[in-house]
Amino acid sequence: MAGWMWLRCVFGPHLQRIHRHPDPTWPPGRVVRTGWNYQPGSLEKHTDGILSWASALWYLSYCSSPLLLSYLYGKGYICSSKLAPMSQYVATTLLCLLGVACLRGWGRWKSTQYLEFISILEEAKKNHSPDNKKKLRCYNFDFSHWPADFSWTEVSNPKSTKAGVSLLKREAKSRGAADAALHSVRTLPCHIVSFLIVHSFGRRMLYPGSVGLLQKAMRPMLLQGQAKLIEEFDGQRNKLVACDGNEIDTMFVDRRGGGGVKGRTLVICCEGNAGFYEVGCMNTPLEGGYSVLGWNHPGFGGSTGVPFPQNEANAMDVVIQFAVHKLHFQLNNIVIYAWSIGGFTASWAVMSYPEIQSVVLDASFDDLLPLALKVMPDSWRPLVQYTVRQYINLNVSEQLLKYQGPVLLVRRTRDEIITTSSPEDVMSNRGNDLLLKLLQFRYPKIMMKEGVQVVRQWLSASTHVEEASVYSGYQVDDDWCTSVLLSYQMDTDVQFPWNVGEDMTVEGKQQLALFLARKHMRNFETTHCTPLPASEFHSAWKL
Repeated sequence: MAGWMWLRCVFGPHLQRIHRHPDPTWPPGRVVRTGWNYQPGSLEKHTDGILSWASALWYLSYCSSPLLLSYLYGKGYICSSKLAPMSQYVATTLLCLLGVACLRGWGRWKSTQYLEFISILEEAKKNHSPDNKKKLRCYNFDFSHWPADFSWTEVSNPKSTKAGVSLLKREAKSRGAADAALHSVRTLPCHIVSFLIVHSFGRRMLYPGSVGLLQKAMRPMLLQGQAKLIEEFDGQRNKLVACDGNEIDTMFVDRRGGGGVKGRTLVICCEGNAGFYEVGCMNTPLEGGYSVLGWNHPGFGGSTGVPFPQNEANAMDVVIQFAVHKLHFQLNNIVIYAWSIGGFTASWAVMSYPEIQSVVLDASFDDLLPLALKVMPDSWRPLVQYTVRQYINLNVSEQLLKYQGPVLLVRRTRDEIITTSSPEDVMSNRGNDLLLKLLQFRYPKIMMKEGVQVVRQWLSASTHVEEASVYSGYQVDDDWCTSVLLSYQMDTDVQFPWNVGEDMTVEGKQQLALFLARKHMRNFETTHCTPLPASEFHSAWKL
């Protein structure tokens, strides 16, 4: 029995923090919970440090393996006479590391807290009952060892298959069989180069949060953020299994017990390309009093996999299924809130689940391609176009246009990330293009030449004063605009696009265009990475 427990300690997870149970003597809605970092003994601490350094060196070696192998080949080390001694060195190193791991297990075996934790973990794996879940949630440890709380196979969902959920695909040009074969041969080098680019530095440039070294550097901050969510907000961490097998790390804060309208609304947060729910946009709706569900991209934090568009959509799908079937929220009580690149999964969600109440896109863009072209050399333009469209086609606007519900865009007027020139040039912000595409699709008769012109003039305003000046300059009557739209809605009751404004004067179209632009977009005078205050988090406008 003692030997079996020691083996569990050898191969067990790294314990990071212990959370105390909530105090039952306090009234409902008042969370009183404390915690402390796990303090390993001297033996466990030092051996764990050695293994951590070994892991970091292995990761660096893996990332630099093409250069390292080229160097070794040039020096003549990759040959049978040199590989035999090298393999002996590697075997000796691995044997030493195994000994270090055994010593760490011995140190853990001497720790009463770790033994208690490992016993609870083993019991939860055998029987994942609510009582065992509650006990397990008192510990923060390596998420790979956490038992799954929900899987896509638990519900019947026609949107999900083992091949993944469906994405919008660009229509391929029709070619004859001979032309298609010749085209494939001609573009084969481009295919190979694109594949190598996107699977090496391309994906890591797009999603820097998936880089292991960055996550190691941010680990103390992430652990602190997790502790705050669990101990101050009584957050519940869950592991979801998507249809591609990726495990998705989520955090849920339930505010329904407070009885307010906001608490009965669930805000699902989609983070940016270096964002984690522990320190990301989840805090904004939390401060506003909403129930909140945050999740990490595949490859971020405790989530497994890599953040390619298909994996992202698969993860978003299982998060929504979990919210509906396990947390018991209706789709019309769910709001999707996304920051930056999270607009891709948010727009996919509302396209695939049109019953969702509304979507709020903060500092998001319409299409990845213009932003990719901005940071790459001009000579690479054809290659960049092919790579983006083939492998990382984040077509936010195309997906958003499929949604019929309320939409709110938040534009950062000093955004330095999603502008195609300089942060001072507010007209190069790709959020402008997202708004224009949305309005032109939904209200094509209003967004003719004159309507687009006045909306562009309004978008050129970088402060609230300039924005108000443009608005008042066209003498926009909000009540009249509302009555026109309501009258059309009651008379026709059709989905977008609407033909409202077809027989209207130029002045009337301009008023309606400005009215709709202001209802669908709010300006926030700051940079891209500044957290959005709860006071700036508003519900999307609904007629």
